[in-house]
Amino acid sequence: MRKLVYAVHTSLDGRVEGPKGEFDWATMGPELSAHSQELTDRADTLVYGRRVWDMMSSFWPRAEEISDHPHDVKYAPIWRETPKIVFSRTLEKADWNTEVVGGDLTERVAELKSRPGKDLLLMGGAELATAMSDRGLIDEVHLVVHPVVLGGGKQVFAGGVRTNLRLTGTRTMDGRAVLLTYEAR
Repeated sequence: MRKLVYAVHTSLDGRVEGPKGEFDWATMGPELSAHSQELTDRADTLVYGRRVWDMMSSFWPRAEEISDHPHDVKYAPIWRETPKIVFSRTLEKADWNTEVVGGDLTERVAELKSRPGKDLLLMGGAELATAMSDRGLIDEVHLVVHPVVLGGGKQVFAGGVRTNLRLTGTRTMDGRAVLLTYEAR
């Protein structure tokens, strides 16, 4: 059975975005970029909630026009080609090889996990990850802690139910960020 892997960047104070919704603080060095590639190689489907989808779909289709960062240039064609799923109650259609999924979250994720293939990679966000965590749907968490205090903004797993995870790894990335890897118990 496929796993649902949640990969997220967070500030030292546990925020996924700043007080004004900014996500300009996560630095992608070579080691972190390589880890991102490893996660992408393990998966054959990228998973998003509506808000993260809006951000990703506004950047990655034109990433090479916007950025010359090595991570962005390498990842942009992978993002465009990889199948994607957006969980949304309001979005009806999406481009870039994307399926929009609504309905009962538990049923839909169970159905997606039962399909043949590689893992599902839930990237970023807070609301969908919290809802999935509350239902016990996330199998593995890759939490990258960046050395910045944002002082406000959305929290990782804000308002979620108590969940016990098992630490399976730690790693310093680029002499700057720390990767914490957890599995569901």
